[in-house]
Amino acid sequence: MKRVAAGGFVFLALLAACAGMLRLPPLEPIIEGADFSGTETCAFCHEATVRDFEKTDHGRLFVSGREGVQGCESCHGAGSLHVEAGGGRGVHIINPDQNPRACFQCHLTTESQFSLQYRHPVLEKRMTCSNCHNPHGQDIYKPKGVFAGGRNHLCMQCHREQARPRVFEHEALREGCTICHSPHGSIADKLLIERDNNLCLKCHGQVAAPGLVIIGDFNHTAFLTRGACWSAGCHSAVHGSNINAHLRY
Repeated sequence: MKRVAAGGFVFLALLAACAGMLRLPPLEPIIEGADFSGTETCAFCHEATVRDFEKTDHGRLFVSGREGVQGCESCHGAGSLHVEAGGGRGVHIINPDQNPRACFQCHLTTESQFSLQYRHPVLEKRMTCSNCHNPHGQDIYKPKGVFAGGRNHLCMQCHREQARPRVFEHEALREGCTICHSPHGSIADKLLIERDNNLCLKCHGQVAAPGLVIIGDFNHTAFLTRGACWSAGCHSAVHGSNINAHLRY
């Protein structure tokens, strides 16, 4: 019993030492020499943004790790120097469009996805989070200037060819691009959530038959060995076709 107690004491001591060595980052970005001014101060110049933001689900989540700090400064950093300078874009203030680390303070999973082999180039600064998201809006998936009702319209800003209407549609697009693609990053090419036929089989179920693979009333046994449905020369027009109901070019 003494050995167990001693071992437990050593373990707790090591755990405490490690905890002391680790320094978790504050939730709000640091601006050297600046103090917190409060959302009310931000509203003097950004009245409409503050008013609308406070009504959003995103806005109600922004509470800093420091007592009394809430709202704008949770993402943009302490604002006193910005206020003293009379404002100005990027003057003594953090702009998450210039540095996505402000977003990653909360969105840790998203940050890890941007480190995968295939990803949207946010870390390379070729695009920003706000290209797809409006952090101040009621609908986080509807950036400013996009007049649309679904998430597909976000992707259409850049991927117009893939999302345009076709004679023979792929009905999966009705569910949204993210039913097949991981929008931030993936281990599979084209940001696919699966790299093989399992992606298609999630919707196109198989019919049980001895020694056969029946998909859509057709025997696919020989075809499945050739590769993925979209790369084996079968259904290459995965976003829809104008000439073939089986999604071929």
